[in-house]
Amino acid sequence: MKKISNSILEISVEEHGAELSSIRCNGREYLWGAYPEFWKRHSPVLFPIVGSVWNGKYTSHGETFQMGQHGLARDMDFQLIKEETDYLEYELRSSEETLGKYPYPFILRIGYKIEGKSISVIWKVENPSDKDMYFQIGAHPAFYWPLLSDETIENGVEAMNAELAKNDDRGFFYFPENPTEIVRTLITEGGCVDIEKKQSLKVSEGYLPLTTETFNHDALVLEHDQVHEVTLCDNAKKPYLTLSWDAPLVGLWSPPKKNAPFVCIEPWYGRADRAQYCGNFEDKDWMQCLSPYKSFEAKYTITIEV
Repeated sequence: MKKISNSILEISVEEHGAELSSIRCNGREYLWGAYPEFWKRHSPVLFPIVGSVWNGKYTSHGETFQMGQHGLARDMDFQLIKEETDYLEYELRSSEETLGKYPYPFILRIGYKIEGKSISVIWKVENPSDKDMYFQIGAHPAFYWPLLSDETIENGVEAMNAELAKNDDRGFFYFPENPTEIVRTLITEGGCVDIEKKQSLKVSEGYLPLTTETFNHDALVLEHDQVHEVTLCDNAKKPYLTLSWDAPLVGLWSPPKKNAPFVCIEPWYGRADRAQYCGNFEDKDWMQCLSPYKSFEAKYTITIEV
């Protein structure tokens, strides 16, 4: 575990998965505590897939491979390669183990930079081979609901459950780009999507209300660059934290029908397979292609608003 901090912000990062595991600002914890009663992770890196492949299998160049949800990087140990007062960078390289699940050599670097109340999470993917590399990458940070008090968060899951039981309202998502609606692609079976099934959600003056029922049908999967910034607000519409990104997709999620104490805001370069998809890995929707010896870099930023 490594920590970096400034006068108001402190973050912690684990070598396992290069996972951001704590965001404390002015003494308050914002990142979900990975309690297994609801979800045992804080903010995993999704690579080389986002979501699920159909039936946990995929085909690449005539060979079949197995891959669990969200890929392999989140369950592997990274190496810390750079440590500065305001920056940490971790690296994972392909190995015999990874090539048995994902047949592409790669170098994956994850960086964390703090400035003021903001954390920039930087993804760097390199293709060290002489063949095209196909991949997806995404984020999955989970944040405590704004209505939970500092004391309740510190007292753990039982205290959080008791406080959440008092109120069905969870706050709002605010979209500064001010769409009049957002259109979700529905997850239908096996963790995969049906692109013919969409649901429109009305947005009023940029605000989407959040309740215990918002995520009853799983994540809100927003494709095609609908939004690139979202602020999580409390029930009085006071900003709590903001995420901004360049990725073409985002997933908004809390465990369905569990009244969980957190919500995830997940910028993605990729998403789950279509249900029943049996095509080639390289032809998946939203697949990224990296030419030989080239690199890909992207980032998203978390800003604490209170």
